[in-house]
Amino acid sequence: MTARTATRTTDDQPFDFNLDAVKAETELTPFRVHFDGRRWEMQHLEALDVWELMEAAEKGEAGAMLGAFRSALGDQYEDFRKIKLPQYKLKALFNAYRNHCGLEPGESGASAS
Repeated sequence: MTARTATRTTDDQPFDFNLDAVKAETELTPFRVHFDGRRWEMQHLEALDVWELMEAAEKGEAGAMLGAFRSALGDQYEDFRKIKLPQYKLKALFNAYRNHCGLEPGESGASAS
């Protein structure tokens, strides 16, 4: 049996915009939180998969927030979710996270700006 290698085709047609060349305008450092005696790390909001965020946003503001936390925490989400979280702490966490990510109060993570 002969080993097959994948071949890559080259697109030599002109294009209007090279999305592959787009880089983040800021350093997308993770946001680190201490909660319930443990360190948690959330990916920067702008590094999250936009498709997951938009899908979560279809469920309203609370769904969008939950979707952002689920994506940002990644594999840690299920453990984080098991801890009781009072609303006042959630508000403080979300505000601090948005501040870390450079968003102004009231500005959505899905904002085009």
